[in-house]
Amino acid sequence: MHADVTILGGGPVGATLALFLARATARPERIVLCRPRRPAVAASAASDPRSMALNHGSRVLLASLGAWPDGGADILHVHVSQKGRLGRTHISHTDFGVPALGTVVPYPAIVEALDAALALSGITVRAGEPAAILRQEGDAAVVGQDKQEWTTRTCVHAEGGTFDHQARNELHRDYGQHAVLAIVRASRPRPGWAWERFTAEGPLALLPYPAGPAHDSGRYALVWCCRPGHAERLAALDDGAFAHALGQTFGTRLGSFAAAGPRHRYPLGINLRRHVVDGNTVAIGNAAQTLHPVAGQGMNLGLRDAARLAESLAPLLRDPSAGAAPLLAAYARARGADRWLTSGLTDFMPRVFTTGLAPVEHACGLALLGLDMSRTLRGPLARQLMEGLRA
Repeated sequence: MHADVTILGGGPVGATLALFLARATARPERIVLCRPRRPAVAASAASDPRSMALNHGSRVLLASLGAWPDGGADILHVHVSQKGRLGRTHISHTDFGVPALGTVVPYPAIVEALDAALALSGITVRAGEPAAILRQEGDAAVVGQDKQEWTTRTCVHAEGGTFDHQARNELHRDYGQHAVLAIVRASRPRPGWAWERFTAEGPLALLPYPAGPAHDSGRYALVWCCRPGHAERLAALDDGAFAHALGQTFGTRLGSFAAAGPRHRYPLGINLRRHVVDGNTVAIGNAAQTLHPVAGQGMNLGLRDAARLAESLAPLLRDPSAGAAPLLAAYARARGADRWLTSGLTDFMPRVFTTGLAPVEHACGLALLGLDMSRTLRGPLARQLMEGLRA
């Protein structure tokens, strides 16, 4: 078998890249997507509790592929505050003339929508043991999976994994925080509102969660970042004690809370490659940069990687004599500014609010107040979080 592009990693970023590439070629079977074998039981919120806040730009990308999942919960307003300090910022979709700032979608629903599009695309999907690049030979690479080998004109690393299971990249920082993920129910929900509250241990986010049965209305996806010991204690609490602890930290804006599902926790850090290209290979998504979940930028940045890489590789698919290396180098230059700006913002925010220094915390409060009072200041930040910096 010979391939034009082989993608290692069948998660949302890798699948999105494959679908974009399939639209640019008359031979989609020469695009190979390698993914691990999945369990026969379908994923659910209990087995994979991640909820993705897909921003406006990501919605446009996935909708263009016919892979936008049904049933998401739109974010119309974002309220940002700091526990124990003055200052807050309110960002509304009406400020930017978009139907929603973003949409919260359970991770399994994103995978299901992309799988349905892949099934119609003609792409070669290989499920098995993790695939690997065996060697690079001239203008091609040799890939192996399940004792089979094939040559590919270029290979894309798109399987990032979680921070605690990754190889260390050049820019690597453990934040000393764990994220506690859970679904909770609020007694006084505010539809369409998302909340980001910075605490002394890390940010706490409450995102509107897609509606379930009638008795499941008012649900929120919780991402509570705090010190590892605190996260361990929170994960071990009974439902009532956990809901009380959440109310003590978040406040009473949404009334009281009740647990609506199991809890999970993950270590947090940044793990970023300075150089994403190596000969005929390139890394995108979490394989290129794993970020703190503050402001929900990780997958959105990865989807922008996928869209831009597909554009860069289109000449490779049209011309059998084209080499991948110069196209990949051009891709890396085009994506540099967005990668570094987004990673810089998500690295700065969770650290500056947790210094424990009163002058810094007051300055952060003034910054939030300034953003709230001035659309001129608020606009560029909101645009970056909503669409990213595109070249």
